[in-house]
Amino acid sequence: MDGPPANDFCSVCHSNFKIPCQANCSHWFCGDCIMLVWHHGSALQPCKCPLCRRQITLLVPGEASLSQRHDPDVAEILGKVQTYNRLFGGHANGLFQRMQDLPFLLRRLLRELMDPQRSLPLVIRARVYIAMILSVIYIVSPIDIIPEGILGIVGLLDDLLIVLICFLHVAAIYRSILYFRHGGS
Repeated sequence: MDGPPANDFCSVCHSNFKIPCQANCSHWFCGDCIMLVWHHGSALQPCKCPLCRRQITLLVPGEASLSQRHDPDVAEILGKVQTYNRLFGGHANGLFQRMQDLPFLLRRLLRELMDPQRSLPLVIRARVYIAMILSVIYIVSPIDIIPEGILGIVGLLDDLLIVLICFLHVAAIYRSILYFRHGGS
């Protein structure tokens, strides 16, 4: 979460990362490289990941980049990333985009919840825990929308739907936190 994998390199410039940023597809790029990819295409829409071709709707700078914010070159690139996030990071486009972003957001959220050095606001932590607890209570309780005892395996569908809705809700909460941190208001 804090930076790209060791011994990895930017897939755009094929060199070591300079101001690494992670896209919502989980790939890492140099901040300047991904901004060049964006400016090479249409500046009115988000760019696509050079590796997986998914639409990049959120860029999260690495922790090392954020600590170097006082350097004018780093500050300029982080400003461009912040502008990009302000334009395209406010929301995911549709259910399919949200489903694609789910692993990226949940993995980052779990690491952030487990890391004592990082701190999410108490209200956000409470919302995440309450959503998870209520989902578990619904799954464990014998009261279901579609009872498993009558419809068997089909009855599990409502449980899976509740879990999916819970994960989507928690991911949306965390996305808004990342957007606020790295995109602006």
